[in-house]
Amino acid sequence: MKKQFVLAVAFSLAFLVSASAAGCVLHVKRVACVGQEAESFKKCDGKAECDVTEAAASTDAACAKAALDACENKRLDITKSKVITATFKGAALAGGFGADGKADAKGANFCGADRADMNKCK
Repeated sequence: MKKQFVLAVAFSLAFLVSASAAGCVLHVKRVACVGQEAESFKKCDGKAECDVTEAAASTDAACAKAALDACENKRLDITKSKVITATFKGAALAGGFGADGKADAKGANFCGADRADMNKCK
């Protein structure tokens, strides 16, 4: 019994360490067009927001690019807007660039509100 407990604790700790060391994690929050919540939130298992692990992003720059790429909104009549923040190995990444050309604060939204593919609900 004691051996099983020790193994269970060791397995749990290994899982926690690997989860916290996850490379690139995007936090995606969608705002649906009126009446389109079910379809818009489908990618987050019916919720407005969720975390998505980007396994292919092996550097913070690749993670930031994945976050910017994830901003694209192809379903203009379903999703009104998105807010995407990113972390790489647990550290918040800067969210794109402001109008002044300087990097936004760490933890900021990668999807600008002025994007042409946002706020197009009919």
